[in-house]
Amino acid sequence: MDLRQLTILLAVAEHGSFSAAARSLHTVQSNVSTHVARLEQEVNAVLIDRRSMKPTAEGKAVIERAQRIRTELNSIDNDMQSMREEVRGTVRIGCIGTIARWIAIPLLDRLDTRYPSLHPVLIDSATTSLQQLLRSGDLDLAILDGPILDRDFESEPLFDEELVVLSKSNHPLAASNTVTPEALAAHELVLTPKGTTFRDALDAELAINGIKLRQKAEVEGLRLLATLAYQGYAPALVPASAASGFPPGDWAIIHIEGMSRRSVLLTHDRRITPSLPVQATHTEILNTAREIGPNQPGIHLTLPPPMTVPATTPQ
Repeated sequence: MDLRQLTILLAVAEHGSFSAAARSLHTVQSNVSTHVARLEQEVNAVLIDRRSMKPTAEGKAVIERAQRIRTELNSIDNDMQSMREEVRGTVRIGCIGTIARWIAIPLLDRLDTRYPSLHPVLIDSATTSLQQLLRSGDLDLAILDGPILDRDFESEPLFDEELVVLSKSNHPLAASNTVTPEALAAHELVLTPKGTTFRDALDAELAINGIKLRQKAEVEGLRLLATLAYQGYAPALVPASAASGFPPGDWAIIHIEGMSRRSVLLTHDRRITPSLPVQATHTEILNTAREIGPNQPGIHLTLPPPMTVPATTPQ
């Protein structure tokens, strides 16, 4: 078994065929199929189903480890460059879209100022998709909504955010700064679809008190949900961060009394040792949240204060 075999196996899994993998690696298809066959002989298992071109159960196990090996190899190069010169290398950061709209620019500005040779790549997606990218090694860090139950991941709290209603100012809900869940149930709302993490948690909490929301429409994507409310289609129930970034205008944010807040976490794969660039980025994410989080409506910091070194008294 060698690194070339693992690299080729990853390419086949990622591109879905021997021919596509060969093109991505700038080699010929026979070379790809030969290396995969040799690897299968060494582990005594079929790794790629030749009919569907999808990994078998054994193939998935090998691929998962190969992805971590690839990440560790990239980290070696980044660490060496960072130790010899300055912090440099590529760091891939995942972030749920509602958070990205207010944290992305300040974070990228901080990284550019402190580590000009660092190359951050920011991926905007849903928590479930970002978790898959973390597991495959395609992300180094991710800002996700919690809880994260996967034992392979290590998470630390960033902040909690309130659930709010976003509506036009002339809607009856905007007559007050707060609304009870019971009063909210009297109005049609734009909601995320049933089966999504956010909607299921919301329905489960309200069901305890016998409350069922009325939906005017179901919309996948919290940012689109907020946009529809901002444009006057119907009020939307969203986490507070989804209401961030809209210009001042004829719209209102209404707080919901007694609802649980959504937890937002910074997560990484505990099985992979973070490189120096990843460690530096991790610190800047925490510092960015500390700096601008308190200025965001409905955001409540939960991360600990930065560690300080106690002063020593000269002898």
